Amino acid sequence: MAMRSGPLQRFTILDATRVRAGPTAVRFFADGGARVIKLEIPPGAPGGDDMIGGRDHNRADYENLHRSKESLTLNMKEPEGLAILHALVRQADVFIENYRPDVKYRLGIGPDDLRAINPKLVYASISGFGQDGPYARWPGFDSIAQGMGGLMSLTGKPGEGPMRVGIPIADLCAGHFCAMGIMAALLEREATGQGQWVQTSLLESQIAMLDFQAAQWLVDGKVPRQQGNEHPLTVPTGVFETLDGHLNIAAIGNTMWARLCEALDLAELAADATLANDPDRVAQRARVNEAVGRVFKQRSTAEWTERLLKVGVPCGPIHRVDQVFEDPQVKHLGIRWPMPHPQMGDIALVGQPVRLSAHPHIEPPTPAPLQGEQTDTILRDLGYSDERIAALRAAFVV
Repeated sequence: MAMRSGPLQRFTILDATRVRAGPTAVRFFADGGARVIKLEIPPGAPGGDDMIGGRDHNRADYENLHRSKESLTLNMKEPEGLAILHALVRQADVFIENYRPDVKYRLGIGPDDLRAINPKLVYASISGFGQDGPYARWPGFDSIAQGMGGLMSLTGKPGEGPMRVGIPIADLCAGHFCAMGIMAALLEREATGQGQWVQTSLLESQIAMLDFQAAQWLVDGKVPRQQGNEHPLTVPTGVFETLDGHLNIAAIGNTMWARLCEALDLAELAADATLANDPDRVAQRARVNEAVGRVFKQRSTAEWTERLLKVGVPCGPIHRVDQVFEDPQVKHLGIRWPMPHPQMGDIALVGQPVRLSAHPHIEPPTPAPLQGEQTDTILRDLGYSDERIAALRAAFVV
């Protein structure tokens, strides 16, 4: 595979991850031009990618997660397979895994094992609940972390019970936080010459994403509850029905409240001393929402969007996923990355939401590799002859 351009092209990443959180972290480096070698279990061996995000489970998902990588099939339980891994580690910058915490030690590929071979290696681990502690060996899954991390208690309408968020947010955030940790470790390596062990978990990442809701408890001793589409601290903020659909608004603070009342021709609300600030309006949430909601039903979403934006009130339509990618601003931002695919034709993937001025033209991604597609090439680069590679295949080492 030809070297990809990008700000991270000098780095080599060994990817021993599967499912979603780990591949999300690795995708950041692949999109940035790093060389990513995906380590896969050889064909026919137990424990392959048979879960959500696996190659045969959802092809669109797999392409989106594993684009722009190389694939090496490798049985690390075999001594010869471990020797191949060690050869790769000597040349690599990052090794990332998301096994259960005990698995890497059973395989002899823990952080101390691999960093003894290459002290500059940044070793990264994503787990469900942390590398140690009472839950360390629990299997991690996104919805479990959403529940244990408090998010499901905050999502949905009051009284309807816990609600899972519609995306795997714990997985995705763990992957993004892991990528940030790896970048921090690579930066420190430039000063110290030494790698280190980067760790995160689905549970920690989910708790970090609670943000101000967690602060309500930690600082104020208040347990936040479900609010549906409402904001817990300000009114009116949320979803309102219009003549032809729905509209999101965020009239936060007294200035926005006054502007909203002006746009809705509700001078009597603006002048009401009992609605003078956010706490007052929160205390009368039902009254405020009923008054503004009645007016919103009189015009279309597009009319209200134009009218509210003209007076400076944040608002916007509520898109289905197909409508998202037809939105003019989304098209302008270019987060839909086109990619020609040898079997699927011209498709598109979701791009990275980060733009670098030194790299204004992102190189298009390449299709996710077939299982073991680059095995022979990678082994030849390590000095293995074709005869030796054939013998390794016959022994199911690769």
